[in-house]
Parts: sequence; C-alpha cells; structure tokens
Amino acid sequence: MLDSALAALASLSDPSLLLMLLIGVVAGLVMGLIPGLGGTGAVAILLPITFGMEPAPALALLIGALAVVHTSDTVSAVLLGAPGSASASVTMLDGYSMARKGQAKRALSLAFLSSMAGGIIGAVGLTLAIPLARPLVLSFASPELFMLTVLGVALAAVLSRGNVVKGLIAGLLGLLLGMVGTSPTTAEERFTFGSLFLGDGLSLVAVALGIFGLAEIASRASQRRGDNQQVKVSGGWGAGIREWLTHWSQVIRGSLIGIWAGVLPGVGATAGTWLAYGQAVATAKDKRKFGKGDPRGIVGPESANNSVEAGDLIPTLLFGIPGGVPSAMLLGMLLTYGIQPGPSIITDHLDLMYLIVWSFAIASVLGALFCFLTVRPLSSLTKVPFAVLAAGLVAIMLLGSYQDGGQMGDLWVMVLLGVVGWVLKSTGFPRAPFLIGFVLAIPLERYYFLTDSLYDGFEWMLRPGTMVFLAILVVPILWNIFKWMRAHRHLDRDDDPGEENPIDAESPLKSSRWSLGTAIVITTIFAISLLASATFSPEARLVPQLIGWAGLLIGFVLTTQELLVRRRSLHPPALVTATADASAPAMATTSAYTGSANTGTSAAIGSTASSTKSYNVTTQPSAPRRTSDGSTVLQDGTTKRLRRKGYGPGWTDEASFAFRTFLWMCGFLVLTGVVGYMAAVMIFVPSFLLIVARAKTKTVIIYTAVLWIVLLALPSLLPIDLPPGLLGRWI
Repeated sequence: MLDSALAALASLSDPSLLLMLLIGVVAGLVMGLIPGLGGTGAVAILLPITFGMEPAPALALLIGALAVVHTSDTVSAVLLGAPGSASASVTMLDGYSMARKGQAKRALSLAFLSSMAGGIIGAVGLTLAIPLARPLVLSFASPELFMLTVLGVALAAVLSRGNVVKGLIAGLLGLLLGMVGTSPTTAEERFTFGSLFLGDGLSLVAVALGIFGLAEIASRASQRRGDNQQVKVSGGWGAGIREWLTHWSQVIRGSLIGIWAGVLPGVGATAGTWLAYGQAVATAKDKRKFGKGDPRGIVGPESANNSVEAGDLIPTLLFGIPGGVPSAMLLGMLLTYGIQPGPSIITDHLDLMYLIVWSFAIASVLGALFCFLTVRPLSSLTKVPFAVLAAGLVAIMLLGSYQDGGQMGDLWVMVLLGVVGWVLKSTGFPRAPFLIGFVLAIPLERYYFLTDSLYDGFEWMLRPGTMVFLAILVVPILWNIFKWMRAHRHLDRDDDPGEENPIDAESPLKSSRWSLGTAIVITTIFAISLLASATFSPEARLVPQLIGWAGLLIGFVLTTQELLVRRRSLHPPALVTATADASAPAMATTSAYTGSANTGTSAAIGSTASSTKSYNVTTQPSAPRRTSDGSTVLQDGTTKRLRRKGYGPGWTDEASFAFRTFLWMCGFLVLTGVVGYMAAVMIFVPSFLLIVARAKTKTVIIYTAVLWIVLLALPSLLPIDLPPGLLGRWI
C-alpha cells in the first residue's frame, strides 16, 4: 500500500497531470461561485473533456474541481449575503454579519483555511478507510454487491430532504432510464422502440447536464439583475489566520461530521454543514454571538463542507455506492474506463485510489491559496446576473454533451431531460436519487443476474453481509414511517392544513396540480414499461419487471397522497381578508397560499369560521395584482380579498419563463443542425442576451466575441469536436 501511495504522489510531478489538476481547481472555483451549479455543474461540464484521456489525468481534473467548489461558494455568502450553494447558507449567518462590521477579510480567511483543513482531513479519512475496509470489501460476493447497489439508491431516496415516496419513485425512474439500450446479460435491446440511437443507451453526460444543468438554468434565467449590495473586502487577513488557529478543535469536529455526512448516501454537504453548525452551538459556553459574527459559526461548517466530498468518495470507491450527484458521475466515468469500484479497484487500481487522495489534498490547499489571491475578481463575478451567464452556460453544456457520442440526438435528449429535471425540481421530487439510480442501473442488474444464477431462490438473503445491508436499508424506512404516523396523529404539529405542505422556494409547484400530474405520468411510464418488457426474454426482463412493479406500486401510493392533499386543499378555509392601513410600511406582504399573513410590523389572527379564516394585516395599499401562487389580490380602497382558486398554483410566471427558456435551447439546437455550432453560437448568444437577459449592447458584443474566440480555440487545446451543420456538410 505504501508503494502505491508513493507512486501516486510521484505521478503528480508529471507536468501534464499537474496541469489537469490546476485546470480542475480553477474550474471548480469559478463554478462554485455560480448559484445552482456547484460540484454537480463542475463535474458535468468537465466530464466530456476527459473522453480520450488516460484515467489518471481525467481523475486529477475532476477531483481538482470537486475538492474546491465549496471553498469559493463562500465568497458570495460572506460579501453579498447570497450563498453560492445551499451548504454555504450556513456560513452566511455569521460570515455576512462579520463582513458588515468591516471584517470581511477576517471572515474569508476563517472560511478559506477551514475549507482547506476540511479537505486535508477528509483526504486523510479516505486514506485510513482503504486499509480498514479492504478485508471487508474483498469478502463481498455478488449478493452483497447487489444489496449495496440497492442500498445506494434506496438510502439516497430515503435520507434525502422532502417526501420519501417521491425520492423512492425518482430512484426507480432513474433505474428504469438506465436500462434503456442493450441488456448487459443477454445483449438484447430494450426500450429502444426500434431506434438505433437508443441502442447504446443514454449518455451519462446528457442525463446529468439535462436533469441538473439545464433545469437549473431554466429555473434561474429570469434573474436579470446582479446583486450590487456588496460589502467591501476590508479588514486584515492576519487577524483571521491567528484566530483560526485557536479554533482547531472546531476544525476537527466539523471535518469528522462532514466525513460522516458524506459516507451516508443522500445526506450531502447541506445537512453536513448544518450538523457542524449545530455542534458548534451546542458545545459553546456563550451562544449569544452566533448569527452575529461568531467565528465558530464559520469554522465548523466550512470544515465540514469540503470533508463531505472526501467522505462521499469512501462509499463510492470502496463499495460502489455514490452518496451524491458528483460522485455518481465520477463513478460513471470509472465504469467507462472499465474500473469497477469495490474489490476490483482495491486489487487492480490501488494507485488510482491514492492518486485521488493526493489530488484531493493538494487541490484543497491550492483552492484556498487561489481564493486568498483572487478574492476581489472572484467577488466581482458574483455580481453578474444569472441570465447573462446562462447564454454561455447553455452553449458550453450542449457542446459538452456532444463529446460523449458525437450525435445531435444526445443534445435533444439533454434538453428533454432538462424539462423533466425542471418539473421534478419544481414539484418536490429529489433529483439526486434519479441520477444515482441511472448510474447504478447496469451494475445492479449484472449483480442480480449473477446472484439469481448462482443461488437457489432467496438463499442468498441469508448470508450475513446481505442481512446486515438489509437491516441498514429497513431502519431508515421504519423511521420515516414512524415520523409519518406521528405527523398524522398531530403529535408534533398543530392542526393546521397549511403546515403540512409549506411553501418551498426550490419547489414552488409542490402539492399542486403539477405535482399530481407528474405522479400520474410517472406511474403511467412504469405501467408502459411493464407492457414493453413483457416481450423481452426471461433473462432480459427479470430486473425491468421488478423495477416496473415496484414503480407502479409506489406510483399508486404517491398518486393517492396527491389526491388526498388535493381533497384537503379544496375544503379547508380558502378566503383570507386583509384590511389595508396606509400607515404600514411598504415591505409588508401577505400570503394566501399557506393560510397565513406576515408583515413587517404586525399580523393578528382574526376569527375562524367554518369555511373562512380571516387575518387582519397591516399592509401598504397597492394596485390589484396576480401573485405567483395563483392568488388574486383585489383592492376596493380599504379592503383586499385574497382567494386561492383550485388546487395549488397553476400556470405561473416562473413556469412560463422556464418553458420559454427551453424553447430558446431548442432553437439553438435547430440552428446548430442547420448552420453548425459556431454559427449558431454567434446567433443564439447575442439574441439571448438582448431579448432574455436584456443586457447592454456593449456587454453583448464583448461577451459574444470572447466566448466565440474561446470556443474556436478549444479544439486545438483539448480533444473536442464541434457539431457540424447541414450547410457545412453540403459545402
């Protein structure tokens, strides 16, 4: 093992390998600043570049980006109070407060050093896990490996935030999508419907960039304004560095919590950072300063967010269970190289394991160093409106998807899955189980086929390892059932119909006709899959039929849940009366969706009748308007009446903008197919910037010129092909 570790470290002295690591670090720092992208966007965009590379430089590139995305997302959280990712929102509590006091450099130095230390400690944890887990991993046979793949999908669904049933059906839908193409057991084509394009299956890059990348762009492209409320980068770096040394215990505790959160599939960086913040508050003697600029509120979470990614690599590499979306894509890349996680990678590719460890540790140090040196230009990037960034991101993501198979069909699949990803996100379906299921579909089927062939009946379930994994799978499910029963007995919440489905900023269409329609469509897909798989050979239909029946059953449960929510939403109080007061501040707001009213000064609950709840709200008179949740606000001079019509929000402004954005993407693909990629970029990018982003003419000219030059130079620097058009072929 020591020889492999030293050989991996020596390989990083190769200039080409070190260059790939540096490119990954820079890309990860930039992606970390863009809201909604983070590690998922960084890995998905860089993954196509690795095609044609050897495994070592490809891993160095991806690990370099993955190790530092949580280092740079702190910049916008501290300076703008607008976190670049959900996990950075914890740092914002104390970091932004500290920056507003003129101590921005102190807050940033605490954050950068803690992220660096968390990455190094995470790499140490991964190093220690290799010899400790090696005997266990080498003892696994096909039943244990099959249960591990099931465990990876199920835990990602059960432990993810939100509705567990939605998480399970999203994971099953990903498994079903992963089985499109040739069966790994019989070489028989499945779910291709006669299409040669689908015979090779769907591209991992197209699926990942569609479900996460394009869906996120469609959700945020309406943001036409940047945040100019930036705090100046003032104070001294030295004060923060000296103070960080006094909080070494918080660094260690936060890093260990992050590693544990990464090991558990579906928990992720957001939950890990909040757990670290919670332990920092719980172990502090004086808790009054938390949220007001306490350094412990920065050190603990920032140590956790980088170590989470290292902890995530432990189950991914040793057991083949990705804990999050970036590690799922990394696992997919390893499989394309023929590197099988688990016993195979330990026995045959131990040097690559240690290359990952060294790359993660070195990238963590380089990321912190770069952030110290470039914090001012990085902070200026956070002020760019997302709509402006979206034009270039769409062009780059579609180019990246083309690199996998070199087919325009991958780009259309990517846009279609972008629509699917937007619907899943908006209706409260977790997307991480979907992608994890897609990546694990083929390994799951291969291991189940071997298990079914080697063992009689369910004899394999009596193996000790299988029983342990089964217990690990059942415990979280039972816990969620217990929580559901408590909720329906009203033991942990008041009897208020609005509390059951509160507004979620990330899922504005949850518990609506959109959510019901999505549940019905997904259930129908599983029913169709059962009919289609009935024509396959017995070996080829074995796993698809299992997934189809499980998806159909859970789909019925989910549809029933949505119908019950609809029934409750149509009968409880729907009328809210608000009395206007001209003396109230303009910031007062009223929400009819949750059956509650909030104002900047006061809100008093009035009388409740059999079918009407009234709220007296102090608010500023305004013109009649239609709110985003479907409520109508009318004004007769003294009184407003708000009524929610039907079942949840209908066709909202956000939905209209998202679908218009997807139409822009389709137009870009049509242009690419006709005139070629570079010509399409010259038409699409300036048009999008002028019409959608409403950017200034000077900005449009400079932006388009720089992007065009970069894209033109890429094929000479990297193994990248540009999609040709019909005109180019004819000429």
